Amino acid sequence: MNIILFEECELGRSLSRRDERTIHLLKVLHKKVGDEFEAGIIGGLRGTGRIIKINFDGSINVTVRATEPPPPRLQLRMAVSFVRPIQMRRIFRDLSNIGVFGIDLFGTDLGEKSYRDTKLLSDGGAQAALIEGAVQARDTLIPELTVYENVDSWIKKIPWEKNEKKRVPLLLAMDNVRAEGSFFHLPVTSRPAVIAVGPERGWSDRERNLFEQAGFLRLSMGERALRTETACVAAAALALEKINEV
Repeated sequence: MNIILFEECELGRSLSRRDERTIHLLKVLHKKVGDEFEAGIIGGLRGTGRIIKINFDGSINVTVRATEPPPPRLQLRMAVSFVRPIQMRRIFRDLSNIGVFGIDLFGTDLGEKSYRDTKLLSDGGAQAALIEGAVQARDTLIPELTVYENVDSWIKKIPWEKNEKKRVPLLLAMDNVRAEGSFFHLPVTSRPAVIAVGPERGWSDRERNLFEQAGFLRLSMGERALRTETACVAAAALALEKINEV
């Protein structure tokens, strides 16, 4: 863990000896009473934590002094098809680590329907993956995660209109079957970006029409059919170069 994150409501309470943060502090970092460590409040500031007590049952008590702002959110919103739960967990972790503003999850015509029944969104797994990505980045903010039934409802909702800087975003849909152009030839812009990544079977023609009507450019990242989790990270990295965020 590059930073230990806490919910605001956890401060003042003991951390169980089985809590992964307790284990990391005591067993991995070998911290003792009085020792400091990098810490932050989820959704808040970063700063320094201190172990103030190690209890007989192995739990610990800590204090956190947070005064530094987290890294700014990148003006990049990713929309992703439902995939296997293990892949979704990695996608959430990696996109949170990169620092995207939001993650939208939707069902697709050619995607496996059973993936929509995952418990990842209800058992805390998605939140844990998002936090894991933030921890690695020394960040306290996690992307906004929203679920939509399908591409239709996502486009109808227009969630990208909520971008912080109120600029008209660049709308992109990754498509290596019927692309209108190449991501590599996209000019550099100061606009934020919204990127849609489909399942490994690709988009249906109906969905392509929806994207076209909504003003999306369908772009290819090459001839290879990438795994969805790979395509997400690759597209995000390319977009950050194109939208002049790095």
